[in-house]
Amino acid sequence: MTEPSNPFLEASPLPYHLPLFALVRPEHYREAIEAGMAEQLAEVEAIAADPAAPTFDNTLVALERSGSLLRRVLPVFENASSSDTNTAIDALEAELAPRLSAHRDAIRLDPRLFARIDALHSTRDSLGLEPDQAYLLERVHREAVLAGAALDATDRARLTRLGERISALATAFQQHLLADTNDLALHLTEEAELAGLDAGARSAAREAAAARGLPGWLITLVLPTGQPALAALERPDVRDRLLAASRARGCRGGAHDTRATLLELVHLRAERARLLGFADHASAVTAGETAGSPDAVAALLTELVAPAVRNVAREEAELAARAARSGARAPEASDWAFLAEQVRAERHDLDLRDIRPYLELDRVLVDGVFRAATLLYGLRFEERSDLVAHHPDARVFEVFEHDGAPVGLYLFDPYTRDSKRGGAWMSSLVEQSELDGTLPVVVNNLNVPKPAAGEATLLTFDETETLFHEFGHALHGLLARVRYPSQAGTNVYRDFVEFPSQVNELWMLRPEILDGYAVHHESGERMPQHLVDRLIAARGFNAGFGTAEYLAAALLDQAWHRITPDDEVADVAAFEREALAAAGLDHPLVPPRYSSTYFAHVFAGGYDAGYYSYIWSEVPGADAVEWFEEHGGATRENGERFRRMLLEPGGSVDPLEAYRAFRGRDAGVEPLLRSRRLLE
Repeated sequence: MTEPSNPFLEASPLPYHLPLFALVRPEHYREAIEAGMAEQLAEVEAIAADPAAPTFDNTLVALERSGSLLRRVLPVFENASSSDTNTAIDALEAELAPRLSAHRDAIRLDPRLFARIDALHSTRDSLGLEPDQAYLLERVHREAVLAGAALDATDRARLTRLGERISALATAFQQHLLADTNDLALHLTEEAELAGLDAGARSAAREAAAARGLPGWLITLVLPTGQPALAALERPDVRDRLLAASRARGCRGGAHDTRATLLELVHLRAERARLLGFADHASAVTAGETAGSPDAVAALLTELVAPAVRNVAREEAELAARAARSGARAPEASDWAFLAEQVRAERHDLDLRDIRPYLELDRVLVDGVFRAATLLYGLRFEERSDLVAHHPDARVFEVFEHDGAPVGLYLFDPYTRDSKRGGAWMSSLVEQSELDGTLPVVVNNLNVPKPAAGEATLLTFDETETLFHEFGHALHGLLARVRYPSQAGTNVYRDFVEFPSQVNELWMLRPEILDGYAVHHESGERMPQHLVDRLIAARGFNAGFGTAEYLAAALLDQAWHRITPDDEVADVAAFEREALAAAGLDHPLVPPRYSSTYFAHVFAGGYDAGYYSYIWSEVPGADAVEWFEEHGGATRENGERFRRMLLEPGGSVDPLEAYRAFRGRDAGVEPLLRSRRLLE
């Protein structure tokens, strides 16, 4: 095959249009993105200037067809910038972020285009549209109005300038945070400091140090405040250092301090919201989600605070008693996870370190995650070692229906590295669309420490749960079958997008799934039944802490985005303290899951004023889990119903209406309270 000058300029010849990763160089991104923006602007100009009266086909369908080159290159560039960045990609992202923001505004704020959309919307009942078309028109019109398309020319220009600056600041926040997270990794030089870590964790720490040319061991930081090693490290002074490093991100001064960036971000977001006619950014965001308003969000979050805090008080008393019995110091924040594991061991005769040998990565993926998808949806997975992914650590799987019909490609990139941002996520590289004739290509990124060559990758309980969660997003992207690309896969309301992933977590501990993957990586023996029973019995353990740390972050996000342009905030730490105190979540032993200076979800990750989405979508998620349990678990009949009614429609239907049709009623909050063990 002749190497093209730029692999993005034509559709990839690979199966499912998998990007030609082996040929991609950093300079290709700039050329293709610039050409893609120019191409799409020309396409939109033709739509907006069309002398013919607006129709669904010459306006909405034409708009859906536009931007094919950008749809090829942008997901690949965004995946590179988040999963395997370098100085060239960082510089290009910083340069292109405001330009891409201005490009999007040039389309959605074009008054001629909006006039056509508005004319169609005003006559929508007479157009004879099919349900997915009517829903597309409704959402496009609503999003255009919320984006400011109805503003006058002066305000639209100001909106564009604000968007450019906001986009640049979000990119800067992410890049500063990644650099500071790498800098603050905990370097240990004495083996005694590793006391409590198992062989797998020690191997990964040694590999991380060697990768940087350092002696000893390096404990790299994950995105949340709580670091996994805190549950195992025996020395209090090492735990103190690790938590201090985690909490220091973005607030040490110097080149990678994020405080000035986030303060400008929240102020500009507030300005933009006022320009759009909203009291604050949270109001502007929730107006376009299923929640509808920040008051509705506050109602759910505050309803959960009291039961969470009650459980925290009970859990704290248990930890203090455990520390006293062992002669340890009074519990501090860095001790919570360590003491909690000791209490878990006493109460349930369960040490989570004992289950790690049964959670080997490949076995969990193939015989756990994939097997659940086979039982529920009839899917089959075949590894394609002949196809090149975006990084040597990433693997490619082709996905088939039970009858051999093609579904799409699944890429799996499990390991942490300095060039990858923290956390775990799913992205679509190619989206399914009948209009474009494409099937999906999706990728899951995790941040599991990589052991030395030849050693097994053993997952923690939390990492295993994260894999099941993220694969739920992947299933949403793989199984959605829609006509228009803007409705593909996970293109649903942000406060519903977590729903399928939360449901997929159910299968981790279901016996029909667990029996298949929980096998000792050396002996091949199945996890003993007594361990399985104790694991299930301890499922809700430490739920008060887990819920409270999440609520603290969600309410902190809301507090930052209820700021108005007239509010003066200069001290990030003081604002955070006051917001947590006002919410009743200023517990010294329970820091928020993300503090402001490293809250990438809301200052760089698109979840601004939307971090509530996780627990908001957990309401129907927990309700759906109970439906599965009531109807026999992981059966094809149950899976087909869930797939047909909630996964396949993607963003082509109202999600609340779809859930109502699936369940026969709206979801209530009681299943959530039960699943989190928050009922009295």
